[in-house]
Amino acid sequence: MHLENRTERKVLAKGVIEAAFRIGLIAVLVFLCLRVVAPFADLALWSVILAVALYPLHLRLAERLGGRHGVSATLLVLVGLVVIGAPTAMIGDSLAEHAQDGYRALESGSFEVPPPPESVAGWPIIGERLFNSWSAAAGNLPAFLEQNDQRVAALSKVALGAAANSAVGLLVFVGALAVAGVIMAFGAGGDRAMRRILVRLAGPTMGVTFQNLATATIRSVATGVIGVAFIQALLLGVGFILAGVPGAPVLALVVLLIGILQLPALIISLPVIVYLWAAGDASAVSNIAFSIYFLVAGMADNVLKPLLLGRGVDAPMPIILIGALGGMATAGIIGLFTGAVLLAVGYQLFMAWVDAPEETGDGDQADGDTSQQP
Repeated sequence: MHLENRTERKVLAKGVIEAAFRIGLIAVLVFLCLRVVAPFADLALWSVILAVALYPLHLRLAERLGGRHGVSATLLVLVGLVVIGAPTAMIGDSLAEHAQDGYRALESGSFEVPPPPESVAGWPIIGERLFNSWSAAAGNLPAFLEQNDQRVAALSKVALGAAANSAVGLLVFVGALAVAGVIMAFGAGGDRAMRRILVRLAGPTMGVTFQNLATATIRSVATGVIGVAFIQALLLGVGFILAGVPGAPVLALVVLLIGILQLPALIISLPVIVYLWAAGDASAVSNIAFSIYFLVAGMADNVLKPLLLGRGVDAPMPIILIGALGGMATAGIIGLFTGAVLLAVGYQLFMAWVDAPEETGDGDQADGDTSQQP
């Protein structure tokens, strides 16, 4: 008996050592694989997000083209590149032209800063300091720049860094759009492969549920956050152009960005309304009409977002919104999607645990809504 116990312990120890060795090898392999794919993580995530969001449109277009998925995906990628590239090129050219003109005027000494209105001094907290700095720049700009050369240099570095990051982000997005086209062209096979993986990890029922939930959440965020921001930018941009507001395309881009950041578009539309009335170039009727239009368009997200965000998702709209905002705060724009998906999946797991039937001592399941039997 003692010999048998020693033999069993030796076998058990050998099995534990072999299992630990295999787990260690797997951990090292996973770590090395993650290091290899880490530089392409953003590109891969954006590609999957874009493919999932555009896949219904791809299917409809492919059906109209006689089932040619490759042609449909190529057309969507080309249209996306034109939609993204054309406004970006126009805005970049406009900004570069204004920067060159400002630099030439600054070099020639013809650049002038208009004096601030007296009302600026009455602004709370920053009014007096802003009025004094603005007055100093208006009175003698070269001396003001020389006196604040370190601050100007720091602001220039921040601006250049932001411009470089924006350019890199745009290139990553364009590359992700191209990769998303390939994913959409082979979408059926990718869908089956992902389902097999999730079923293996979470089981036949929960694996399919998680896949459907992640897909619906990505599409909901794409329409409820980015879609609403794009609609607002389009509405306000058209209004800015019709009203003759300077820099209308740039302002529309700013509206798009602050809409994605979940800030109210009134941050832009209200100052534009003030500008219209201060400029006095149009009639009172025109100013009233544009003011009403800018107010309505600036608050359109309050109506559109509850209608679109969380639509078709088996999770409450506040869960999706909190996940999107929290994800964006921790991981940037891509966190809009990853945060919403993670919180939606976590909500489903929590509710599945809450709704799971409890087992009584005799092996029967106790229902939450018990009724007394006579």
